Amino acid sequence: MGSSFFAFSLRARRTQLFMAGMLSGVFSTAIMTPVERIKCLLQIQASSGDTRYTGPGDCVRQLYRGSGVAGVYKGTGLTLLRDVPATGVYFLSYEWLKDFLTPEGQSVSELSIPRILFAGGMAGICNWAVAIPADVLKSRFQTAPDAMYPDGLRDVLRKMIREEGIGSLYKGFSAVMLRAFPANAACFLGFELSMGFLDWLSPRP
Repeated sequence: MGSSFFAFSLRARRTQLFMAGMLSGVFSTAIMTPVERIKCLLQIQASSGDTRYTGPGDCVRQLYRGSGVAGVYKGTGLTLLRDVPATGVYFLSYEWLKDFLTPEGQSVSELSIPRILFAGGMAGICNWAVAIPADVLKSRFQTAPDAMYPDGLRDVLRKMIREEGIGSLYKGFSAVMLRAFPANAACFLGFELSMGFLDWLSPRP
């Protein structure tokens, strides 16, 4: 009875973590969509040598002048498709790995720094393993002329697979993974150290 209740509680907690992570992806999309739209356009401009925008502010002004708010937020659906499941996996995998790496008889709060780094790094890899296909589609859609993909996701996906094959959905995979592990390991270590410091500064009852 006790072990089955513990297993149920653990599953319920992990479900909550996954759901909370997905919800955070919805909120982050409101900020990430215009930021990444501008970033992608400026990156394409830099690589092509065609100077259409003088900087981020000018990019926003031109997009808004041409298509209004919809122009600035182009790619919102694809950003949601990327961030909602990926962020759920991100937080779930981190908490699961912390539980898995905690020695028997110890608390998760006593986890060593190397194990926190490993859990954070692997959570980043899990996040991007889910996110990369939608991220590639999003970037392609956000940088395309407005009339190029009238049906949105379906058009982008169909065109990419027909012309470049299924592997095109994982373009940049190696580079993203090389960045994902150290960046997210450092992120979660900073988070855990900050939480430890705040608990020491103002202990919870």
